[in-house]
Amino acid sequence: MNKIRETWGSKIGVILAVAGSAIGLGNFLRFPVQAAKNGGGAFIIPYLISLVLLGIPLMWIEWTLGRFGGGFGHGTAPGMFHNIANKNRFIKYFGVIGIFGPIVIFTYYTYIESWLLGYSFYSLTGKLGLCQDQVSMVSFLKGYQGLEKNQFFSSIIPAYIFFIITFFINIITISGGIQKGIERVCKYGLPVLFILGIILMIRVLTLSPIYPQHPDWTPVNGLGFLWNPDFSALLSAKVWLAAAGQIFFTLSVGIGVILTYASYLKKTDDVILSGLTAAATNEWAEVVLGGSIAITSAFLFFGPQGIKDVASGGAFNLGFVAIPLTLNHISYGFLFGFFWFILLFIAGVTSSISLAQPAIAFLEDEFDFDRKKAVGVFTILTFVLCNLSVFLLGKGFVDEMDFWGGTFALVLFGTIEAILFSWVFGIDKAWDEMHAGSDIKLPVFYRFVIKYITPCFLILILIFWFIQEAKDVILMKNVPSEIFSYIVFCRFILFLLLSVIAWMVHIAWKKKEKV
Repeated sequence: MNKIRETWGSKIGVILAVAGSAIGLGNFLRFPVQAAKNGGGAFIIPYLISLVLLGIPLMWIEWTLGRFGGGFGHGTAPGMFHNIANKNRFIKYFGVIGIFGPIVIFTYYTYIESWLLGYSFYSLTGKLGLCQDQVSMVSFLKGYQGLEKNQFFSSIIPAYIFFIITFFINIITISGGIQKGIERVCKYGLPVLFILGIILMIRVLTLSPIYPQHPDWTPVNGLGFLWNPDFSALLSAKVWLAAAGQIFFTLSVGIGVILTYASYLKKTDDVILSGLTAAATNEWAEVVLGGSIAITSAFLFFGPQGIKDVASGGAFNLGFVAIPLTLNHISYGFLFGFFWFILLFIAGVTSSISLAQPAIAFLEDEFDFDRKKAVGVFTILTFVLCNLSVFLLGKGFVDEMDFWGGTFALVLFGTIEAILFSWVFGIDKAWDEMHAGSDIKLPVFYRFVIKYITPCFLILILIFWFIQEAKDVILMKNVPSEIFSYIVFCRFILFLLLSVIAWMVHIAWKKKEKV
């Protein structure tokens, strides 16, 4: 007997949920770093081209595949791939990546998300305000992470408490289901996020130069750094690859989340306009809010060259060091610091709850688990894996998880989706399915893009990676000897997780064949 699957409560609800999945730490931390490292304004040009030729087509593919698969009672990639490939016995195993990736990302993303809750608290109480230079701010972060003992923190216990709170905020939310959990949080969370973002943007854009000796380090010049292109940087393949990677990351495509969210749509629900609206909401949050707040505030404190140096140190340095340091030097900095970190925390929650849903939907749809049981299994599994990220952060564990689960798996899964959608399902059928119930009709140009350009773009990215980097990565040639054994352990955990999911897919379909 087939269970009645949940549905979204409203059209705006699903749009905000998908936008909430996309609007995360990547919008406010990763995008400014990528822009600063890759030529400022020059980065925006390949970024927008990648959005048009890669990001938006993939988003439409995932919305369409998700709604199609949901009509057959499948909320995850194995079942969806099985149906679009005319029930080919092997294709469904490619869908394992669409469950594997979100679980892996959830296990470290939730811990990083918890830092934001902790920093919100320490901003409001004034402890973070004690840091008045880059050295002390870096020391604060390392002490909080448990990487060193210093005047700010003597153990990892405070960070672990905030992690526990954050983890169970996520679990309680997803326990409420699609409408009462995910949709409700996104409906209230995103408006608050945008209000805080606009307040911060206005405050940053109205700041005066911090240093009298650098009167040209102004908000206007900070915006110029972001928007004035150095066209010579466009000749670098690195800039183009970075832009394509950011589009993947920011729109949450290639993960499997949109597939699951779209599976709860009705057959007549529009996917083209809804997908475009969700993408536009995300881009506004990333380029307008994220870019203006992060780049401009860091520019005021570090200047044009300094911001590049800070960005080269990683996303953590920009979001957890440069920006709060700038805010500490203005009136009511503690309050604006709180706004900054609580904004990021809300963005993190709306993303992490989406990462949980594919695994839960898989257990519900393919094993007939009820919501409570599915959430329980997910909680036990991810709590164990999250603790590895907490206590092995300094051993390269999170970076390794991020590469395989949050980078490589994204591109690989996106490539598989694009090929299956256009060439196995067939572009004619796919085009008709995409337009079913649609309020608008896409230009024929996008038919060509979806069939040829998007899959070729993705295949080229994979080919260049295998040619340039695969050997060194696989053989761990650049892994320091002191963390080598931890990286081996991490890969074993990832392989075990992938194998278990594949085995569960096999068991689920064996069970179906007997019915």
